[in-house]
Parts: sequence; structure tokens; C-alpha cells
Amino acid sequence: MLLSLLSQAPSNGYGLIRSISERTEGRWRPSPGSVYPTLQQLADEGLVTGGGDARGSEYALTEQGRAYVEEHQDELDAAWGGLPGGEPVEEDPFWTSVMKLAKAVRQFSSDATPEQRATAADQMDALRKTLYGMLAE
Repeated sequence: MLLSLLSQAPSNGYGLIRSISERTEGRWRPSPGSVYPTLQQLADEGLVTGGGDARGSEYALTEQGRAYVEEHQDELDAAWGGLPGGEPVEEDPFWTSVMKLAKAVRQFSSDATPEQRATAADQMDALRKTLYGMLAE
């Protein structure tokens, strides 16, 4: 996805994070801890340049990166298609519910007591088992 965004315009890591968040209508906002190591890996592979030590440095596709994007355009487009906001689609109640649950879990990670977290973990385990049971039917 980063390569897809960089094929449109050079950007720094935070710009890429913002672009992903906007493109997914705020439903996915990757952390700098996942974006910057990925950008470094892409640089190590020769697909992007930039980064350096300066905060806010821009990354851009290399010739090799542009060739990769051209060769794998269908795969890159498909990766966006599976995300909320990836393509205009009718609101999916399933994904809306998943995102609501993710927000509640995120709040539990910082605001809940240890007892509340333990109870929530038990309930999420029970839900996971129920969902797998539904698939097995």
C-alpha cells in the first residue's frame, strides 16, 4: 500500500499514515512503528529512496520501485479493495460492528482496570469460539 501511495506522489511517513487514514475513512490508521520499518525495508530492497536522518524526510519510488508498481498494479489495487474505504461500497454492518469493537478494545487497553480487562478477555474468547462454531455449521 505504501508503494501504491508513493506512486502517486513522494511523501514522508506521517503523510503516508494520514493518506491511509483518509483513504480508509479513518477506519485504519497504521502506527509509525509499523510504517517506518516498512519504509526502511522498501529502501533496503531498492524500491524507495529517502528517509535519511532528518525528521519529515520524503520517500519516493526508485525506477525499480516504479517498475514493481507497474508489474503488480492489480495486486496493489486488490489490497486496497479489501479495506473499508478502499473503494466506494455500500456500508457493511459487519465491518461497522468490527470497527466499533476495535474502538472499545483500544479504550480498554488504557482505561480499564485489570479486573475489567480479564472479564473482557473472557468475553472476547467466548465470542471467538462462537464465531468459529458458526463457520463450522
